[in-house]
Amino acid sequence: MQERSSVGELADQLRRDLDRYSYGGKLPSSRALVERFRVSPVTVSRALAQLAAEGLVVTRPGAGAFRARPRAEAAPAGDTSWQEVSLSADGAAELVPRSVDASGVLVSLAAPPPGVIEFNGGYLHPSLQPERAMAAALSRAGRRPGAWGRPPMEGLPELREWFARSIGGAVTAAEVLVTSGGQSALTTALRALAPPGAPVLVESPTYPGMLAIARAAGLRPVPVPVDPDGVRPALLADAFRATGARVFVCQPLFQNPTGAVLAPDRRAEVLRIAREAGAFVVEDDFVRRLVHADAPPLPRPLAADDPDGVVVHVSSLTKATSPSFRVSALAARGPVLERLRAIQVVDTFFVPRPLQEAALELVGSPAWPRHLRTVSTELKARRDAMTSALRLHLPELALPHIPSGGYHLWLRLPDGTDESAFTAAALRAGVAITPGRPYFSAEPPAAHLRLSFAAVAGTGEIAEGVRRLRAAYAEVG
Repeated sequence: MQERSSVGELADQLRRDLDRYSYGGKLPSSRALVERFRVSPVTVSRALAQLAAEGLVVTRPGAGAFRARPRAEAAPAGDTSWQEVSLSADGAAELVPRSVDASGVLVSLAAPPPGVIEFNGGYLHPSLQPERAMAAALSRAGRRPGAWGRPPMEGLPELREWFARSIGGAVTAAEVLVTSGGQSALTTALRALAPPGAPVLVESPTYPGMLAIARAAGLRPVPVPVDPDGVRPALLADAFRATGARVFVCQPLFQNPTGAVLAPDRRAEVLRIAREAGAFVVEDDFVRRLVHADAPPLPRPLAADDPDGVVVHVSSLTKATSPSFRVSALAARGPVLERLRAIQVVDTFFVPRPLQEAALELVGSPAWPRHLRTVSTELKARRDAMTSALRLHLPELALPHIPSGGYHLWLRLPDGTDESAFTAAALRAGVAITPGRPYFSAEPPAAHLRLSFAAVAGTGEIAEGVRRLRAAYAEVG
């Protein structure tokens, strides 16, 4: 965090100093800037890159940085109002309009303003990311023979084998496709399995990004309620009968947002119900590698106990590494695998080979199990710190389930609490939270919020964030 702050401060100073130089004039050398401002060469390089991105300086390798000449006056804005008619006309003929509401996704992706505590983040804080291990893996990967060539369309065989072993059961490398992040894999799966206008069964509540994918594809998300033991099989069977759906999307392990784990007696029941309906189960196994230190042994993925090809399995390395380390897998058995492969090839060709090689280097290094153990211990400490602080300062918020994996808590607000008002008050108090409404595909039963404990700097920031939430709740409660 200190490095990021130094970059911004140096960029601000250099921006103020630009008037000292004529257009095309050379700025001091990087070495001179390091000595003058007592910062690292990396900080200087990033600050100059920031100014270059703003069009204020031009960098020339071997020559230095120079003040950029003013840009030519921008051309007058065109008239794009015709698009409103065109886009609306296209939607009029669709059974389900393919409009995209990304607000529920952006909440966990957008960086909060400076000074705001990030209880809405969907990824590990930089201090928890294996930055050195990833950098070393990428460096080694770049030196592998053929690392910059075209990979097999399905992914590197060794990486497909690693994912297959991670899933377990009878899953083989031949049944795995390497994809570019879990979101991309889910998009491919839904496009392959359901035509536009079709219903798709989803857990309620569920991940907003998946709802956005479904709606963008013209599908109709139909909610099936979950409880602390996961999706309710009787209601799942009712939903299949009522809708004729052929797809059910679920997160059996540490479900987002509730943290529920599908109970042992429900696992086979869910697969049986889907099989009798002639339907696929899309299993989003997104946080298996974010298990807490006190968790009991984890159940196997549903795909590991599925000989009949009911399950299309999605798993990813992203949550356990970095938002930019977008390497994931799709696993399926039977004719559907070729359809998944065809759609992925058309959409993205393949995952860049250097990234696949880096993934192999990372998961095969001694640093990988050490990283997972560190994250496991730290997530438990942060979860405990957040639950304790909430019980002390905000006992009005119901916490029905404390998960033993994942990176967030799901809380129910007291009846009558205005979810949007609380979210706005929290931001004014200096903490960003995620409202519950985007997690429901239909009317929610109550107001909720999701609080992430993985995207903050540590337990001290968690305590301060909950203290700020107390003030925000007092404002609207």
